[in-house]
Amino acid sequence: MANERISVVQGDITLERVDAIVNAANSSLLGGGGVDGAIHRAAGPKLLTECRRIGGCDTGEAVVTGGYRLPAKWVIHTVGPVWHGGGLGEAELLTNCYRNALRLAVENGARTVAFPSISTGAYRYPVDEASRIAIRTVSEFLSVDDTIEEVRFVCFDTHTYSAYQRALEEHLGTQGLPRNSASP
Repeated sequence: MANERISVVQGDITLERVDAIVNAANSSLLGGGGVDGAIHRAAGPKLLTECRRIGGCDTGEAVVTGGYRLPAKWVIHTVGPVWHGGGLGEAELLTNCYRNALRLAVENGARTVAFPSISTGAYRYPVDEASRIAIRTVSEFLSVDDTIEEVRFVCFDTHTYSAYQRALEEHLGTQGLPRNSASP
């Protein structure tokens, strides 16, 4: 069942022992603040060199690189939307981030994937709404593709963790399934 393959944890995504981690990148792919900067620092300079060769990524799209010094074999970079109030297609773009990242994970043979909270930092996407989109989109993808064994949402802080945990519990509740009561 798809929902049994989704978990929410609080921690540092750069330490996750999974096949692929997802980077909430900016369109240049050249590093930045938040998750993006942390992933670039942990992976080392070869990641930046590979990202320069790629040349960028559009919002809602995704590209894959090596993981270099990270425990993960791959980094899947996706560019989330900047929040402008919700009327400029932000939800569809955020949905595309998750779908495209998962598609690349499958294409590259990843069985385990860790996601950060895409667009909820500097891009100001409301975390409650973003977490519902993330959980729903990943669950829908996993319900039609059994390649990926586990998707882990790795939340840096307690506020984000709580939002993703609520979104997962709400999603499970809408499907008539027992609610997950895990805590950090």
